[in-house]
Amino acid sequence: MYAVVRTGGKQYKVTPEQRVRVEKLPGEVGDQIELEDVLMTGGDAIKIGQPTVEGAKVVGTITDQGRGPKIVVFKLKRRKNYRRKQGHRQDYTEIRVDTIEGT
Repeated sequence: MYAVVRTGGKQYKVTPEQRVRVEKLPGEVGDQIELEDVLMTGGDAIKIGQPTVEGAKVVGTITDQGRGPKIVVFKLKRRKNYRRKQGHRQDYTEIRVDTIEGT
């Protein structure tokens, strides 16, 4: 059984007991979270939403709130003495998927 959920402007294919890192969501480690924006469920019978599947939701537990690795954004225009260096770390929430309901 699997589901396709939308959160943080991205879509994720999840299965029960899977850990997935998504854009930062409010909550503390150990809190239950429900993702109700389910676009598709699959398994024995496939259900495709218009745009979401009615009554379906993914229930999970927050296992980590953290920050990803640092990336460096460097801009350069040659021979113009133009250089800009900037770093960035993206916040994330790691979720362990417990159940997929309403399939």
